[in-house]
Amino acid sequence: MSTLKKFFKDTIIYGIAAILPRAINIFLVKLHTNVFGAEKYAVNTDYYVYAAYLNALLTYGLETAFFRFFSKEQEKGKIISTSFISLLITTCIFLIVALFYAPQITRIFGFEDILHVKILIWTVFLDTIVVIPFAYLRVTNRPIKFTGIKVFNIVVFAFFNVLFLWFIPKGDFNQNIVPSFLNFYNDGIPQVIYIFLANVIASLFTLILLLPIIIKMKWVIDVKVLKKLLTYGLPIMIGSLAYVTNENVDKLFLGDMIGNKEMGIYAACYKLGVFMTLYIMAFRLGAEPFFFNHAKEVNAKQNYATILKWFTILGAVFMLIVVAYIDLFSKLLLGQEEYFEALSIVPIILLANLCLGIYNNLSIWYKLTDKTSYGMYISIFGALVTIGFNLTMIPVIGFMASAWATLAAYGSMMLLSYVIGKKYYRVPYDVKRILGYLIITTIFSLIAFHSEFRGNYYVSSILVLLFLTLIYLSERKEIKRLLNK
Repeated sequence: MSTLKKFFKDTIIYGIAAILPRAINIFLVKLHTNVFGAEKYAVNTDYYVYAAYLNALLTYGLETAFFRFFSKEQEKGKIISTSFISLLITTCIFLIVALFYAPQITRIFGFEDILHVKILIWTVFLDTIVVIPFAYLRVTNRPIKFTGIKVFNIVVFAFFNVLFLWFIPKGDFNQNIVPSFLNFYNDGIPQVIYIFLANVIASLFTLILLLPIIIKMKWVIDVKVLKKLLTYGLPIMIGSLAYVTNENVDKLFLGDMIGNKEMGIYAACYKLGVFMTLYIMAFRLGAEPFFFNHAKEVNAKQNYATILKWFTILGAVFMLIVVAYIDLFSKLLLGQEEYFEALSIVPIILLANLCLGIYNNLSIWYKLTDKTSYGMYISIFGALVTIGFNLTMIPVIGFMASAWATLAAYGSMMLLSYVIGKKYYRVPYDVKRILGYLIITTIFSLIAFHSEFRGNYYVSSILVLLFLTLIYLSERKEIKRLLNK
């Protein structure tokens, strides 16, 4: 099997790990929007914004550093144990300190109940200590086990969501079926907390499944290795915090500047852009260890160029499909009509996330040349664009400002990474075709969304088929070559 074929095969398996959990999560959005109004749904959004920041801070770039040095160093056992023990120590310190100051954190975060914060702390703790075990499965080419655990996690999460938010409140069940420990449900706890409780239960099950990997590790920490990991990883951490800002600060600004109801509507429609996020995540799960493991091959740069082109092609197809059938997806996934007023953000968010995916592919240049500080600077620049655009334009055009800010941030990051990367690690990307596909899918999406053809699925299907035909005519030689390898 050729290198590229193996990459695409592993990426498909990782795609299940990314897509199936998020797909289930998307369907849970309908449950959540039916149970909560837009204002209460905003609390759910705030919770995961803070969780994202804490996860980026507590992993401090060690996941990417782990991939870099696992493929580079001879004593791989030290890389595994040092990375894991370092995260375990810092995360345990976080757990103790955060639980002690939970009342103060509750006031700072603006939650109405301290239980929100305590569950958040435990969830972040559990999710952080499994980062290295999951990374180990990826770097050692065990995508099936990785995927199985990820899928199990979301199944547990979904089960407890349905149990807490639908089955128990509905009350049409035999009381003997429900364990006595669930009787606390009626003790006046805010209903939204049960989403977070389901999350921490799922995270606990995930840790249990990964314990065999953790137990087998050599419990040794190497100070020299740790210094290398931290030197490489800390700029990645700052870049990750900037990325979380790009993804989430818009929702915080919207809640403060125009109200939680509008923010909840925006956040729910933003989740329709998750189709592109899923695709990017699936690709990244397979690509990151692949890029490091195959960096020394003679044709590595050509493979990177081919991968980026096909990433763009498939991403453009996903974007067009979602936009062409946007009304169908919105009715299926959002349910309540009060959320539909923000659907106009979806095409912009999809294009922005596609630019982010291209940026993630381009970022290999600073990861392979150990110039991670450049990634930090580019991410900070993107965060500044996001913050500045939101602050100045939300009062003018409302939640549309947040969508355009996301596109401006990720588009500029993509361009900066490409321009700077040519100097340090030149890859023969097919820029003309990549731009061509982006322009065509944008034009077709505009036709499907902003014209009298909106909701006409015959026209939508024609546009999708026409785009697929153009791709085949342009790439048929390479398609045959890849299939015949």
